Amino acid sequence: MASPISESWTRIENWLAEHAPTTYAALAPPANPADIAATERLVGRPLLRPLVTSLLRHDGLLDRWCSLLPGSYRPMSAREMADEWKLLTGFYDKRTADEQGEEVDHDFMTVGSSSVLYGHPQLIPIARESGGGYLVLDHRPEPDRGRVHEAEATDGVLRRSHQVWTSLPVLMEAIATSFETARPLDDYTPVVDEEQRLHWSFTPLHARTMRPS
Repeated sequence: MASPISESWTRIENWLAEHAPTTYAALAPPANPADIAATERLVGRPLLRPLVTSLLRHDGLLDRWCSLLPGSYRPMSAREMADEWKLLTGFYDKRTADEQGEEVDHDFMTVGSSSVLYGHPQLIPIARESGGGYLVLDHRPEPDRGRVHEAEATDGVLRRSHQVWTSLPVLMEAIATSFETARPLDDYTPVVDEEQRLHWSFTPLHARTMRPS
């Protein structure tokens, strides 16, 4: 079981303050509970508790050039989540009724990816990267409730198999551990640039294990 998300945030903050102070300075103050409540009214459901806890710690990142999550994703504020949710669900609402059926959800969960789920109203966007991709938190019923997925307009929604994506607390704990040990997290390794910003370097496992002949 993952550590409480507040404990992971403390570890992350401590590491950033020492090793990546520019990114540390970009951490936003706690979200206004009224903004969280407004987002919940918009999406029509309570946000999962770990997400609320995280927003009440930091309401995203203030610097759009900074990232925190693997894949160089920048956590969004509660207001940004609401804006992006409206944008993404606009794409989903244009799909036919057949594409929104239960069978599609089942196929997504078993096969691994689906373009027809892009903008699903119960996949709440929580982070974005500069290329336009999103991380979304699954608010649908079991079995994937609480899981973090990647979503991109061309490739659709990707359900990653690595265990770090099974929940937001698991992901945040894994990030803290990766910072402290400099070990890769699902092929991403934390690095700090000359401006003392955190970045994630992508190196597939097969490339890391190759040896010169």
